[in-house]
Amino acid sequence: MYRPSPLVRAYFLEKKLGTPAKIYYKFEGNNTSGSHKLNSAIAQAYYAKKQGLKGVTTETGAGQWGTALSMACSYFDLDCKVFMVKVSYEQKPFRREVMRTYGASVTPSPSTTTNIGKAILEKHPGTTGSLGCAISEAVEVAVGTEGYRYVLGSVLNQVLLHQSVIGLETKAALDKLGEKADIIIGCAGGGSNLGGLISPFMGEKLRGEADYRIIAVEPASCPSLTRGVYAYDFCDTGMVCPLAKMYTLGSDFIPSANHAGGLRYHGMSSILSQLYDDGLMEARSVKQTDVFEAAEMFARVEGILPAPESSHAIRAAIDEALKCKETGEEKTIVFGLTGTGYFDMVAYEKFHDGDMNDYIPTDAELAEYAAKLPKVD
Repeated sequence: MYRPSPLVRAYFLEKKLGTPAKIYYKFEGNNTSGSHKLNSAIAQAYYAKKQGLKGVTTETGAGQWGTALSMACSYFDLDCKVFMVKVSYEQKPFRREVMRTYGASVTPSPSTTTNIGKAILEKHPGTTGSLGCAISEAVEVAVGTEGYRYVLGSVLNQVLLHQSVIGLETKAALDKLGEKADIIIGCAGGGSNLGGLISPFMGEKLRGEADYRIIAVEPASCPSLTRGVYAYDFCDTGMVCPLAKMYTLGSDFIPSANHAGGLRYHGMSSILSQLYDDGLMEARSVKQTDVFEAAEMFARVEGILPAPESSHAIRAAIDEALKCKETGEEKTIVFGLTGTGYFDMVAYEKFHDGDMNDYIPTDAELAEYAAKLPKVD
């Protein structure tokens, strides 16, 4: 229905910046879910149906994954129960309604409908929630409901495998154009889009066939790679999932209510964490207001309103293009435009009204969460 997705050269952004760099973006928002998440949702719904399940449960942050999974489940006549991070549930009511249109039930998390949700609310009254909270609730419901399984839209190895279609298409398009990327950039929350985008390029790098600068961009309010600890940790706040070795801020960490809901996860994919720890890719964190400045510039010249998550990659791509302007280097920059921001207008409104803040956790706060990490021999 929607593949292949386009690789677009950002001629107008290049002109706006006055850079000698070539900028390309892989646009994954050209489907009803509005993001790359459908790539994994269809595969997971297919296997759930083949397994004979009645339905699936999941979590969603900004709503892109929940939207994609609700669509995929409707194709295969499966029930879909979505726990949506409470702050996004309140900020993005239209995303919620798209999920309901496709037949999903949507519950704000943490909720009073699960034991874990009640415990989290008791410990953190009035919390805006996190992906870790929503994962715990979705797992509890799946375990307690016959014929249901929990599925995850990021972080895990199989999801990165499904998303590798992004990178494979990007590589094929660049080869067809006779172009070689110098810098590859993706936003990073759990790691699905970035892992998918870089997969064939990282393969070349690991085999010594080519070299690339690969940059993961995360929010300064939830800096798991740039300020986290590389350790075994729970993937969820309720501590019911298995441990994974990853860069983490601690499963109890609940980030500020920033507008990039899809990047508000305390940890990072084990694969990407290993690559980062081995020095094979870079990471940087960016402030929310800087992200929306980049999003607005991109929208005005390229004609696509980007999602807040995607705009982290746009910010870094602009910064790298401006460095090329200073040095005169003609580099080729490729970034992932993971989705559209048409359901994120509350965020754009706050940016335009000057009501957006740049909360960044202190070292003391992060140390407090890190001290609670599981003790593993």
